[in-house]
This record gives sequence, C-alpha cells and structure tokens, in this order.
Amino acid sequence: MTDTAERDDRVTDEDRRTGEDRVARLRERRLAAHRAARRVFVRFGFHRTLRERLALLEEAEGVHDLDELSDVYGDGVVEALETKVAGLLGTEAAAFFPTGTMAQQVALRCWAGRTGNPAVALHALSHPEVHERNAFSEVGGLRPLRLTSEPRLPSAAEVRDFEEPFGALMLELPLRDAGFVLPTWEELTEVVQAARERDAVVHFDGARLWESTVHFGRPLEEIAGLADSVYVSFYKSLEAFGGAALAGPGELVEEAKAWRHRYGGMVFQQFPTALSALVGLERQLPRLPEYVAHARVVAAALREGFAAAGVPWARVHPEVPHTHDFQVWLPYEPGVLGEAAVRTAEETGVMLFGSAWDRGGPGLALTEVHVRAAGLEWTAEDVKAAVAEFAARLPEQVR
Repeated sequence: MTDTAERDDRVTDEDRRTGEDRVARLRERRLAAHRAARRVFVRFGFHRTLRERLALLEEAEGVHDLDELSDVYGDGVVEALETKVAGLLGTEAAAFFPTGTMAQQVALRCWAGRTGNPAVALHALSHPEVHERNAFSEVGGLRPLRLTSEPRLPSAAEVRDFEEPFGALMLELPLRDAGFVLPTWEELTEVVQAARERDAVVHFDGARLWESTVHFGRPLEEIAGLADSVYVSFYKSLEAFGGAALAGPGELVEEAKAWRHRYGGMVFQQFPTALSALVGLERQLPRLPEYVAHARVVAAALREGFAAAGVPWARVHPEVPHTHDFQVWLPYEPGVLGEAAVRTAEETGVMLFGSAWDRGGPGLALTEVHVRAAGLEWTAEDVKAAVAEFAARLPEQVR
C-alpha cells in the first residue's frame, strides 16, 4: 500500500469515527431535550428512569391477583396473560415469548414442518428482512421470498402469480418501514384468499395489530381470524416492559412452546413483564382508537404548517395516517434536521420531532412521528406553531 493510500484510509477512518461521535452526541442531546420538554407527542418507556418504569407495576393491583405466587417457567400470571390474549384475538391459544423475533421464527418454523415447504413469502421491507440479521435463514432454516419492495402491502396478484411455491405468507400489519401502512379490508381479504388458493398458510406479523382496528373498521378477533397464526407485541403500543405472544390453533401453540424452550425462551420468571402487559391491555388498548384519530389531526396540521412556513416539498406519509404512527419527509440532510429538531426543543421546551432522522435519498430525510397520550394535549394550532419554530431553525441557504 502506498503512503497516499495509507493516508486516505486513515482519513476515512477518522471521518467515520467523527461522524459516529457526532450522531451519538446528537442522540444524547435529543433524549435529554425530550425528557425536559414540556410538550411532546409521546413519552416511551425508554424515555423514563428505572424508578419511573417500576411505578407502572403499581397499576397491576387492579388487573391481577398480586397475592398469588409468582410465575415459574411460564405458569401463573404468564398463563393468565396468554389466556387474555387468546380471548382478545379469538384464537384457541396463545404463548408468551420474550421477543417477537423469537415468536415469529418459531411460528414459521412450525408451519414449515407442517406444510413441508420452508419458503416464506414476505415483503422486502418486513421486519425479518430489515431488522433481524437474516434470522429466518441463519437460525430457522427458512427461505424468505420477497414478493415486492413497493411501499405498500403485497397485492393479491403478486401473491397469486409469484413464480415460486411457498409454504407460508407473512404479512406485517401495519408495514412499519413503508410508513406504518395498511391495505384496505377488501385488499387484505383478497391477499389472504390468494394465499389459500396456493395452499399456503397465512401468518400475521401483528406487532402493531392492536391499533389497526380503526383503519379496517373491524374488531381485533375478526382481523386476526383471517390468519392461521398471529404475533403481537406488548411494548410498542401497549407500553409494557417487553414481550410478545404467538396466537393460533392449540396444536400449533403447543408445538411453539416446545420450540420456545429450545430457543432459550423458557425464562424462569417473567412476572414484571407479564404484569406490565396486562396493565397495557387494560389501560392502553382501549385508548388506541383515540390516539389514531388524533394522529390524523396532527398529520393535517403538519402539512399545513410546512406549507405556511414555505418549506419545499414537505411530505406526511400516509397523508391520512393508518395508525397513530406515520412518517414525515423533508428535503434536507438528516444531520441538519436532527440539529434543528433538538435546538427547537432545547430553546422552546416543545419537542416536535423526537425520533432520529434517517436518509431517504440525496438531500432527503425522513423521521417517524408517534402520537400517544401526551400527544392528545396538542391542538392543530399548537402543531403549526411548533412547525414554524422548527422551520425557523433550518439553514436559510437551504430553504
């Protein structure tokens, strides 16, 4: 290697480390500003201290008998949670899992054994493809088949006409990385029917299924009833400490429990997580339609605010959110937007954008907006005022 090449490599490494340090510092400032802000759209569990999180268990008195013995390897309160979930989703049974990644690997591994086909048809932006380090193939021996990479759920035609056979179709409802989008009820039923025509089973990645009822205009049990199995998360919208459940036919769930043990998911005691999930089902689940409705108010106000501020090409996606989460796209570099968002919060006490900004293309970035209980305090005029403050902190030469 020449001296020049060595210097180039050194500069590249130094630049990378400098960039990583800058991102880490911005994240620390963002979290600090979020905790200090008097107005935010959401206060997630990871925004709170350990003491604040433990206070959640004080609400468990009204959802479970705290005088019974604690759970041991999945009995007691864990079984009560499983029964509760099965009842809500209208399935024969449900099994608690420490993570959704494990729950879905197990579910689709079990289905592969029953269908004799390890191929799983899914979206290119689905969670296993983007966020799980190829776990399906590396751990489960499954073979993912990408039906589409378009920012929408797969269509019935794409399922029906796909050129390779598959044993299972996995649908992420809503599809987070496409903007928390959902199909229409008619589209969903047609996609499920197309899979049935191919003798494939249907599994719903329903990490956020809880909040899909408003968009579909159907109760949870009717939505879950379309699929052969469903996974749901307890912490994304229900604000539990963690955990997930796999729901479906009794025989499948019993087999899944055996694989749960093999995967290391048979945890000695899980009562804090199980209790927090029961609290979430009691306290948060009934409020999700209210959050979805207000997210639509926030989204409309964001569009109007950016238009009034003269920010070019501002986009809210979907225009009318399908759930209480959605994306905002702006024509700036992520670092520029991240700095403006943090400065706005630090200087005004109002956190408009509490999540990181990711690159969406050259000079284009996106972030996620999540509306929960704290977001209900915002009026449309509050949102527009916050947009004006945020836009004022964007570089003039860019605007």
